[in-house]
Amino acid sequence: MDNPITHLHERARGTRLPSESGSAALRAHYLNVVLPIWRCSGFNAALGLPFEAVSPEDHMPLPPKRYRAMACARQLFVFSDIGDLAHAATLFASLRHYFHDSQNGGWFYSVDANGAPLERQKDLYTHAFIVFACAHYARISDTKAAFDVVDDTAKLIEARFAAGDGVLNAVVSEDFCVTQTGPLQNPVMHLAEAWLAAREATGDASYDIRLAMLLKSVVRTFVDETTGCIAELPIGSVDNRIEPGHQFEWFFLCMGSGNPAFISTGLDQRLARAFEFAERHGVDERTGAVYAALDEKGCVIDDTQRIWPQTEYLRALATRGIAADTLGAQIERYRARFLHARGWVESRSADGAISRADMPSTTAYHLATAYASLFKATDEQ
Repeated sequence: MDNPITHLHERARGTRLPSESGSAALRAHYLNVVLPIWRCSGFNAALGLPFEAVSPEDHMPLPPKRYRAMACARQLFVFSDIGDLAHAATLFASLRHYFHDSQNGGWFYSVDANGAPLERQKDLYTHAFIVFACAHYARISDTKAAFDVVDDTAKLIEARFAAGDGVLNAVVSEDFCVTQTGPLQNPVMHLAEAWLAAREATGDASYDIRLAMLLKSVVRTFVDETTGCIAELPIGSVDNRIEPGHQFEWFFLCMGSGNPAFISTGLDQRLARAFEFAERHGVDERTGAVYAALDEKGCVIDDTQRIWPQTEYLRALATRGIAADTLGAQIERYRARFLHARGWVESRSADGAISRADMPSTTAYHLATAYASLFKATDEQ
């Protein structure tokens, strides 16, 4: 299946997009405002690592307390995707230099301001993003070392995060001997994304098998059969919640990939219902903004409006194939509420007040993946 991620790279080379299209403005903002931040003031050239966040006023980095492997991996994806392979190579080298645990295997969660290991635990979320980013970098650059990282990290995930019956733990100790956090939905979702990227990059059918096993565990562990939604914690957990943004994200992974594992597990039908539930209960009718979390009945339990669920909603809408005017209207609502001339608003409260003003390096990943789907939808209509 055609990968919508590649469309962003094509746009960067100057492929025409109708000037009246809302997605054209998103493209221009991303290429001319967002990306330059992370090549310049948002990048610590001395360490070869992206700062965690910058100020929206002058794009100066916030004083660094740590650098996360996941943030480096997301930036590796972003610059691989856009075709800036020189910067991507720097990020790939930094990822391996600072975060790889040569003694125990796997990848540290973070390093301190000087580049020394800080948070040494091994978490599935980080490992999933390393597979995902290195798969994209390997596919675009044909770098053998990146293919090796994908293969080695995939095997390590299977061997060291297993919790039994196909379920994976979210966080384990530095030496992988102690489980610190049991299964969680979010790292599993990003691992599904990583297996899809690795399959595309390598052509190795073993990633289809890995994906099928993972999705079976998701159905058994996280699916609320009443709504079709995928909960954040295993079903039956106290204080469980449903995040609309994650329903939209899962919907894209299913419908956008067309991988038969989603159909064989019945997740495609469940996620169609989950999309409707999340849209009905989790999107503010007045502003079009997506809320952070619902309970299993659809009541809003966290009305924070972060930017990433908005981008996942746009990506899901584009993947669903809605009318161009409907999609365009939602793009404009998103632009008005979350983008500005110096960058973006990371988070707002329901009444519109900015609740997080700084701009983290991780957000560019969400912008890139959403905008790619919007460009593809524009081409097809």
